[in-house]
Order: sequence, then structure tokens, then C-alpha cells
Amino acid sequence: MKTLIISALAILLCTTACKKNKSAAIQDPILPDAALKTKVLAAGLAFPWEIIYGPDQQLWMTERGGKISRVNPQTGTVTLLHQISEVVANGEGGLLGMVLAPNFATNPWVYVVYNYGTGNNYKEKVVRFTYANGALSSPLSIIDQIPASGIHNGSRLMISADQKLFISTGDASNANNAQDKNSLSGKILRLNLDGSIPGDNPFVNSPVWSFGHRNPQGLIQVGDKIYAAEHGPNNDDEVNLILKGRNYGWPNVEGFCNLSSEKAFCTSNDVVEPMFAWTPTIATSSLNYYNSDYIPQWKNSLLLLSLKGSKLTQLSLNSEGDKITTAQDFLLNQFGRLRAICQSPEGKLYITTSNGNDDKIIEIAK
Repeated sequence: MKTLIISALAILLCTTACKKNKSAAIQDPILPDAALKTKVLAAGLAFPWEIIYGPDQQLWMTERGGKISRVNPQTGTVTLLHQISEVVANGEGGLLGMVLAPNFATNPWVYVVYNYGTGNNYKEKVVRFTYANGALSSPLSIIDQIPASGIHNGSRLMISADQKLFISTGDASNANNAQDKNSLSGKILRLNLDGSIPGDNPFVNSPVWSFGHRNPQGLIQVGDKIYAAEHGPNNDDEVNLILKGRNYGWPNVEGFCNLSSEKAFCTSNDVVEPMFAWTPTIATSSLNYYNSDYIPQWKNSLLLLSLKGSKLTQLSLNSEGDKITTAQDFLLNQFGRLRAICQSPEGKLYITTSNGNDDKIIEIAK
């Protein structure tokens, strides 16, 4: 078991000053230090990509090779629910995001997104399973034929407060598709839970909610706001506030609209600038919103995991939720690449590693 100390001496993140010369106002923490304990809950995993604290008080997890499992948060026992034989794990592709229907007791639906096929026919789809008696059955295709690649598949799923399914998609190695509203690549998509297109989407008969994304792998709703974490190229990983029908710039804009060519494109295309950006990149991954009294130092914060950065970053929000005021790093290089995060009702956190060799679920408690 390891102990993590949250204090004013925690690493304060230098971010956008690198390329963009803009940064959030960094403030010193007000609350006293809090000692946290980390422990390995489960090990021997292979690229766990998603983790959810389910309504059954169990952790639900995907592994990139095609496994969907439940994990007992008390004992760490991993129980396989289903193996999707159609999954093809090519590079960074495979079985990726997952979300459970909010009214799970009456609609025990489990949505997953995965890649399948080979070569030029490597695709991505979202499938809904029904859970009963410890098993998943009755697969229903929600959306299919999303371009996929060995890199840049996005694939985080979220169900909003108004019961809409949001899907992040990467540019699948074809950057120009991100600006093409007729392509499903480089987008955040919005569907009804049965896969139909909502009538109030910004583009008629289209699942596209926002576009101009490179590889968004974090997606979370907080109140009426939606946040996404996105991989940049060699610079400008981003956290974005996602707005209906808006353009996020890729590949014409990297991070903020500060270069002359970017300024012209941003003006003519109404581009949304990021809330925060990292140069050098940290390979942003999963997002969680934390507002629990369990760890009061982290209240009203986005918690962001990173792969290359190998850390958990606390991003404090202002009261309106439209600005990040403080950034602090934790767990730096303690567990390697970090992929997914979820929270228990009590306020404990669970994160997964993505090292490809004896991956783990780590519990963060106090």
C-alpha cells in the first residue's frame, strides 16, 4: 500500500506557456494536507480500457482484447461476463469504451464500442447488450461503419442527463475527415439510446454534435456542460468544453488560435479554443468529475488521467465551470500509463493502468 500526500507542494502543472503563451491562473490550495492511500485491487489484466462503478456496487471493465468483466471492489475478484469474438485488437484498437444505461434496473443495457475487420475494412461500431443473470446477450448494433485505425479511434461513451448517447471518435489517421461533417471520424456524436438520430441535433439527419477533433478519449458531463480530453500531435493535448454544432479546429488548428494561419481559420470557422492545453503532450485519457466530501481538496474538479504523462491531474473549475483555475499532478510515474477512472458513491477512486504487461486496477482511498 502506498500513501499519497495532497499538499501545496504538489506539482503545479506548466501547460500552455510552451506553444501558446496562455495558462490558467494557478492558485495555492486552501485546505490542509490530506493523506491518501493507494493499493492494487486487481492485477494480471491486459489493456483495461474502461472502468465503471456500477449500480450493483461492482466495477465493470473492458479489456482491449474483447473481454467485459465485473470486479468486486472489496476483494478484487475479476469475473468474466462476455468475450466479444468479433473484436480485432489492431494497434490501439479493440474493445474500448463502455457505459451502462442510467435506469439500469429497468433497462439493463450495456453499451460498448469496439473495432473489427481488417485492412481497409477496419471499422468501429457501438453495440448494446442486455445484462441478465450474470451474462450479456441480445447484441443490438447502435451505429456502425465508423472508420477505424491502429491509432486515433477516440471511443469514449457517455449518456447525458437527457438520455442521449455521446460517442467520441478519432480521425482514424485521416486528419482531413475531422473537418468533413459527412464523415463520422474526428467527431463527438449524439444519438438516442436506440441509435436513432435526435431531432434537435445541430445538423439535419446527422449524429454529429461537434467536429474538428483529433482523438478525444475523455468525455464527461457536469450539470449542463460537457467536457472532453483530446490528444494533440506533438503539442497541445487539450481539455475542451463541448458546445453544440461547433468546430474544434483540427487539423487546421492545434490548441489555441495564436498562429497567424490559425487565427484566420478560427475567425472564419468559429473555432472553440481549449480550456487548457499541454505542450509537451501528456497523452490525455479518461476524465472524471469529483465533487465529494470524501476528498475535499478535490471538490469541483476534473480529474484527468494521462498515458505518456503517467499521472493523475486535478483540474479545479471555477464556479461557472467554464474555466480551469488550478492544475496539480499526482501519482507521477508511480504506476505507468493510466487509462480509465471511475468513482464510488463514497468518493473512492479506481484507475486502470495501460502498460500491456500485468495491468492493474488501483484504488485511491483516504
